[in-house]
Amino acid sequence: MSRFQVFTDEQWARIQPMLPSSDGQRGRPFRDHRQVVEGIVYRYRCGIAWRDLPAAFGPWQTVWKRHRRLSADGTWDRIHAALLAEADAAGRIDWTVSVDSTINRAHQHAANLPRATGGPGELQETA
Repeated sequence: MSRFQVFTDEQWARIQPMLPSSDGQRGRPFRDHRQVVEGIVYRYRCGIAWRDLPAAFGPWQTVWKRHRRLSADGTWDRIHAALLAEADAAGRIDWTVSVDSTINRAHQHAANLPRATGGPGELQETA
């Protein structure tokens, strides 16, 4: 196992069928899904820029484009929903939630909206 391998074979077997196929599409077939998806996960896990992605995951542009495409078409949302449902059915999720009701007030100058101060334009109105 290399330090760049993010998923176990068991984890990948659950994710892989939910990814789109390049069969029947024009142009070049997709680069290996596992390599690219592991590059996406590695990038988020390490907090690095796309350009700093190790060469073991292929060109960073390919990884970025695939992430963008899978985000736009809702693939990540479907994968997340399916894995969440699977874990919930197996009882591996604790749905206990802690809510903090702390109130933080901003200073009046921290507001980013202009406010009507009764300036010159407003003073010239007639009754």
